[in-house]
This record gives sequence, structure tokens and C-alpha cells, in this order.
Amino acid sequence: MTATAADVVSDATSYLVDASQRGTLFLDAMRRRARQYEEHMAQPAPNVLDYQAELVIDGRSLPRPVNYLLVRIVPPGGIEIDPARRPFVIVDPRAGHGPGIGGFKADSEIGVALHAGHPCYFVGFLPDPVPGQTIEDIATAEAVFIETVTARHPEAEGKPCVIGNCQAGWAVMMLAAIRPELSGPIIIAGAPLSYWAGVRGQYPMRYSGGLTGGSWLTALASDLGAGIFDGAWLVQNFENQNPANTLWTKQYNLYSKIDTELERYLGFEKWWGGHVTLNAEEMQFIVDELFIGNHLSCGDIRTSDGVAIDLRNIRSPIVVLCSRGDNITPPQQALDWILDLYDSVDEIRSYGQTIIYTVHERIGHLGIFVSASIARKEHREFASNIDFIDVLPPGLYEAVFEPKPGTDPETPTGEWFMRCEARTLDDIRALGGNDLDDERRFDAAARVSEINLALYRTFAQPILRALVNPAAAEAARKLHPLRLGYEMFGAENPFLAWVDDAADKVRADRHPVAPDNPFLKAQEQLSRHIVESLEGFRKAAEHQAELAFRAIYGSPVLQAAVGVDTATHQRPRRAAKSRLHSELLAKRLEELRAGFASGGLLEAGVRALVYVGMARGGADERSFEAIRQLRRNGAQSAQLSLERFKALVREQFFMLMIDRSAAVQAIPALLPEDLGERQAAMALLERIMNAGGTLEGEAAERLEEVRRLFGLAGEVSSQSAAAPRARSGRARLSIAARKEA
Repeated sequence: MTATAADVVSDATSYLVDASQRGTLFLDAMRRRARQYEEHMAQPAPNVLDYQAELVIDGRSLPRPVNYLLVRIVPPGGIEIDPARRPFVIVDPRAGHGPGIGGFKADSEIGVALHAGHPCYFVGFLPDPVPGQTIEDIATAEAVFIETVTARHPEAEGKPCVIGNCQAGWAVMMLAAIRPELSGPIIIAGAPLSYWAGVRGQYPMRYSGGLTGGSWLTALASDLGAGIFDGAWLVQNFENQNPANTLWTKQYNLYSKIDTELERYLGFEKWWGGHVTLNAEEMQFIVDELFIGNHLSCGDIRTSDGVAIDLRNIRSPIVVLCSRGDNITPPQQALDWILDLYDSVDEIRSYGQTIIYTVHERIGHLGIFVSASIARKEHREFASNIDFIDVLPPGLYEAVFEPKPGTDPETPTGEWFMRCEARTLDDIRALGGNDLDDERRFDAAARVSEINLALYRTFAQPILRALVNPAAAEAARKLHPLRLGYEMFGAENPFLAWVDDAADKVRADRHPVAPDNPFLKAQEQLSRHIVESLEGFRKAAEHQAELAFRAIYGSPVLQAAVGVDTATHQRPRRAAKSRLHSELLAKRLEELRAGFASGGLLEAGVRALVYVGMARGGADERSFEAIRQLRRNGAQSAQLSLERFKALVREQFFMLMIDRSAAVQAIPALLPEDLGERQAAMALLERIMNAGGTLEGEAAERLEEVRRLFGLAGEVSSQSAAAPRARSGRARLSIAARKEA
């Protein structure tokens, strides 16, 4: 039906009224955002935590003072904390923004840990660093924090679980490498550890250091700040990765949904605008040693007293959460450190290391530790099953999440089962990554960075340090474009004094336009064209940046000039192997061989569980409840701590890995003579093994073999009776062993 002129005029009038009202409300939102920014930054310890917190340790009071704080999260009403559960320690990233993003709403890392009954602690920081503090000082402080948390919970079964988000992830990993005895499982979310890694045509942020000539620019920014690096520049780097969102989508989304979007927008902006600063020494270390130098995963970083930071020293289970949709920390940067350190999964096991990873398909960088859907699924499952993770035998696993029967897998609040499936290094390689030529290009860029930094420090730095004083540096920080974006709408701007009254009048007489208004549809179409144009610009710029990087640092002349070795086929900056480790491993293997026939019914039961479970190729969270049954019901196992029980499971697992046949045939030597004891033990084992369903195939054959070893081959198996009981109760799938399959 053709619209009449009157219809067009009516639609245009309605749209103009709505657009003008939205414009006024948008300006009011900017004013409220500016006031929120001013109030937030005026606080002595600004943060965005949605929970009440009690100060435990102020890092400024330590022998090596830092601006970090340890606080205890006070559980909200209705949440009961179980003193037997291990505490959680959430460490927030100090990458330009203030602290609190790990717990700024109910569906968050802190929220899911509290709901699972775990005591929670939070490691945050103040806006300004203590003069002279270093990354090593921060690690020392965090070690004190974790020791304090452990001491406050003597009844807890297991050491604290530590979560490190983004920048805090690599910091937590470094600490765990230096002090492997400190913590329990480590969860790193969106944390880069292999900084050169990526896929051609994607993730261009890794090229930026080389294209700017290296870390001399970091030193320049710090010198212009009189020894202080402004974190607003880091936030600006994040903004530059998505110009469509930065320049248009974020503001347009608020403008177009001004009646419903305001509170969510202000909540996020409170964190996004809470810029912090770092010492020049801290930032230079981060850029030189990590992002450009890529020294962490190859063990080339040393502490001030000469201790090498080798990630292979970590003994706690490591859980890596990453996403294909993350352009800041892509899966390759989150996982390729495994390839840098190890040649096989057997080598991972030889170091006693357990690594679990999960790769989300589309969530962005911030969503990994901010998104409510991630909190309700991945983080909730990790928090609920942290003890299950802690007893997994060494190896490489992928965490897979399956909806519980009767739930909708598309529902973000649905309940899930977590299953850990054994993986190999080829599964990591299948995600894509650099070839040898790419590695040499990044090595050349790192060497050029070292040269340029040396030239800058020799010729330019002395002059700048003489010219710049703290007052001038502070004035320059206030003029940063990101800060001006808040302050230009602040209370001191007299040209916007009219907005408050105008916004009140609009809200009192609001006339939103109809959703089918043709002018509103034209507005949406225009917005899509703007986004597409900015996206096209981004893709073109990223493509050119990649081509430039590859051409410049792939030049044989440049590589030869800076000393890149092109004659060998070895990847540069790869972790060295330790002969001492090989000798210690050989000695340990002999000790395990000698212990095949040592122990009793408990050792026999665990070995049998592991043996049968290895045939199933994976384990889900139900397996740990089955192990908990064995530990609770066994006369000897009930007296063991979780840590000791974990060690027992690992010992039996390693025995089977060394010589499966000999370890299995030694089981009868561990059994008591009393037939009743063996029958009771076998009945319990069968209930555990069938907790997730009746065994089939090789697993069923191994179970029958275990029955023969227990001297019960002629008896009627209780398997058929045990399986229904296991399915109807809290019994959980097969055992510590499927953990490794």
C-alpha cells in the first residue's frame, strides 16, 4: 500500500521527535558517565567489585612494597561457605584498567565460586604504583597473599585455586614456576604465554611491536611520563583493534536503545574508564621480555637472584580458557607455550604436569572473564569440579561441556557435565600457528627492538629525562584523548549545564517512535553501512600491516644483519632440555618399578580403577564423585588427605604407564587373603566403574580381568545390579584413570 504524503509527514515528525529526545538523553548519559568517572577516580581504592570486601593485606606494608591488595570477599546473604572447600583467589589484570572485573556482577568468577561454597579472595591494586616496584616485587607480594590465604583455611582440603585473568594469567604462571608448592589448580583466562604465535590473516596485534620498531616507543612513553607509563595507552591499543566498535557501535547502541541500555553501559564504562598507571620498569619488562622478546615460554627469564622461570616447574593443574573470537589473546598465544616446552604428551607426564584447555568458538577477549554466559557455564563447571581437576593424572586434556539430560544446550543457565578428554600435541598444532619462517621473522623483530632501544637509551633518553618533570607529565596524562572523552562532558563544562533539566523533561514526556517507522529503518541501515565501512577499513589495514611485517622482517639481508640463524631448522627461542631432569626421571621410574608389589587393598583398588578407566578415553565430573566414594568408604583411604590421595592415584597411574602388564599382574600380591574383603572391594569398584553407564568393549574386558585378579572370576558379577544404583544417585562416572586414557 502506497504511503500518502500525510503518512510520510507523520512518520517524519514522529521520528524527529524521538531522535531529538534520544539525542538529549544521550547527552545526559554522557554527563552521568563523566560524573561517575570523577566520583570513581576520587575514591582511595577505586574498583568495580559488586561484593563487600575486607582488607587482609595491604601490599604497601610488605618489605618490598607494592600497590597490590589482598581482600576477602564477604559472602552475600543466603550463601553458605563450606570450610572444608579450598579457597579461590581471583587475580585481576593490571593492563590499563582498574580492578574488579572478575567480580563486578553476580554471574562472575567470584560469584560462581561463592555459590559453589568456596571462600573467595580477590587480589586488586591501587591506581598508582609504589615508586620502584617491579614485576618481581609483585610476584613476591602475591606469594605472601597465597600463603596467607592458605594459613587462614587450615580445614580446607586442597591448596587455594588461583584464577589469573589476561595479564594476571602470565603473572600467576610465573609465580607458580618459581614457587610450585604454593597453590592448587591454576585457571588462566585469556592469558597470553606464547607471544609470537598466531595464524596468518588473523590476530594482527602481534605485529604491532615490530611495525613500530620495537620497545623504544614504550621507553619514550615512560620518559614522557617522568618514569610512569600511562595505562590509558594500553586501553587505547585495545580500542584500536576494533574501530567500528570504538568509533561507532558502542555509542550508537546506547543512542538507539537509550531507554533500556543506560545502566549496562554505565556499569561497563565505570571499569573501562578507570585507568591506572605502571612504573616504567614494569612496563618495559612486560614489553621486552614477553610481548616482543617472547622469553617466558622458553625459560629465558630469570629473577634478580638468578632463578630461571621455567613453566615446566609448575606442579599444579593448569586450566587454560581461550577463544577463537579473541583477537587479543588468540588460542595459539594461550596454548602454544605447550609446544615450546614439550615434544610429546609423555614429556608433559614426565614433569608431572596436568594441563586442561578449552577453546570457545566465538566469545571475545573481555567476554572470557566478563561474560555472564561464560561464568554460568565454563567458570561454574571449573569451580564446582576443582577437586576433580586436581586429581587428574598428568597429561594433556581438553575440557568438553555436555548438557545434562533433559536440559536445553542452547540455554545459558542450563546445567552441564564437564568431561576431560585426552589430547596430544597434534590437537594443539591443529589450531594453526607459525612455521619456521614466521618464527624467524619475529626473532628478527625482537633483535631490531633491542638495537633500537639501545640507540634510544644512548642518544634520546638522557635529554628527555632532563626536560620532563612530574608536573608536566601529570598534565600530559590529563590531556590523554581517552580521559578527555570523559572530562569534556563533566560538571566543569558550562556549555552542557542545560542538559540535566532538558533530560528530566524528556523523560517526563517521552515519545518513542514505532519500530516499523521507515525513517528508523533508514537509520538502522545507515548504521550498518557505517559499521561495514569501518570493518572494511580495519581488514584492509590489518592485511597491509601483516604484509609489511612479513616483507620487512622476512628480508634475508635484515635477518643476517641482526644475527638470525637461518642455517638451522630449529625454532628460535625454544626451551632447552635438562639432562638432570632425565636422570631424575630414570631414578624415579626405577623406584616405581620396585613398588609394583608394594601396598595393600587401597593401592590395588586404585590401580584397578585406573587400568579399567584408561580404556574409556576420557573422564567427566561424575568420575570424581566416584573416587570420592572410594575415599570415603575405604577404611584406609578415609584417613588420607586429598593431597595424599591425589599422590596415590598418580603413583598408580605412572606404574601402569611404565609397564602396564607387570603392574596389572602384581595386583593379586596387594590383596588381602580374606575373601569377604575382596568381594566388598570388588563390589565398590564395580559401582564406581559403572557410575556413568554400563561398561562396554575393552573397558568391560578389563573389568572382567580385574575380577579374575581379585580371585572372583567364577562369581556372578554385581555389574548389572550396581549400574542402576550408580545412575540413580550421586555416583559419578568411571575413575581417576579415564583421566588419562
